[in-house]
Amino acid sequence: MTLSKLHRLLIATIVIATLGMVGCATPSNEYITIEGETLGTFVQVKCNTSHSATEIESRILEIDNEMKASMSIFNDTSLLSRLNRNECDSLDHHLVYNIELAERFYTLSDGAYDITVKPLTDAWGFGGRTSIVQPNIDSILQFVGYDRIAIVDNRLVKQDYRTQIDLNSIAKGYTVDVVAEELESLGIVDYMVNIGGEIRCRGRNGEGKLWSIGIETPYDGNMSMDSIEKVIYVENGALATSGNYRRFYYDDNGEKITHTIDPRTGYSVASTLLSATVVAPTCAEADAAATMFMALGSEGGAVELAKQCESMFGWKYYFIFANGDGYTIECSNEYR
Repeated sequence: MTLSKLHRLLIATIVIATLGMVGCATPSNEYITIEGETLGTFVQVKCNTSHSATEIESRILEIDNEMKASMSIFNDTSLLSRLNRNECDSLDHHLVYNIELAERFYTLSDGAYDITVKPLTDAWGFGGRTSIVQPNIDSILQFVGYDRIAIVDNRLVKQDYRTQIDLNSIAKGYTVDVVAEELESLGIVDYMVNIGGEIRCRGRNGEGKLWSIGIETPYDGNMSMDSIEKVIYVENGALATSGNYRRFYYDDNGEKITHTIDPRTGYSVASTLLSATVVAPTCAEADAAATMFMALGSEGGAVELAKQCESMFGWKYYFIFANGDGYTIECSNEYR
């Protein structure tokens, strides 16, 4: 072989090797932020990934459409809406999971948490309908109660056809979990999913630190979302907050009617507990637990049950109580 031929062969070999290296290279990861709307509220996803924002946004949209078609009480064609109108009795896996999980909180709270509360929230004007001036609570309570429903062979069985289900206290947190699991299926291990303030985190943020989550100051009508009472750091877990400082009104007698209705009495919960924040392994758990504690309120043993749940399940809590012109805090030791 001549020197010229050897030279050309070496060049060709280098070019082929270089092309092979380029073809095998994987895109580098970077932190991206995706913002939009889902379930009638805002969604924000931050994650460290090689996937495009467009791809992840598309997957979130698919999940949003699936959740609305299954569990939304504001979508007249959803499966849950049709179940509430007794047009069908079949359940999909989303409904089965959430209805069964809700039983756990119904039992823990001795009925203060109850997904069959919908007729009561409708009567008080929190179900997207005008409130009844003087709702007949005793009449409505006859068909409210988790013990009046059952799941048999993936079908919903009602003791009374008037019983209706509202999953707003758990569905948003569950959707956060579904989005988080979708990210993990893509190999993403550093992320934060935030849907309407219900949050699930894993790994680290773009600065290599734990994800920091702010708990809002719970004054009446606070819509700004920029008044922070406490910052909590989360690595692998979920956080949800429930409160009575946004959704409320005053009746003709000047009495404050909040959206938290006690399904055992049928009336709005009167309590000094302004907001309840829960940190748990899943956002569905945190969402339902926060609502459960608000339903129990300051007089119903919310703090005592929170301490029991921390001992039994490892859930952390941060409760803000009204105290004159200020606030009183009850929380897990690590948040003090």
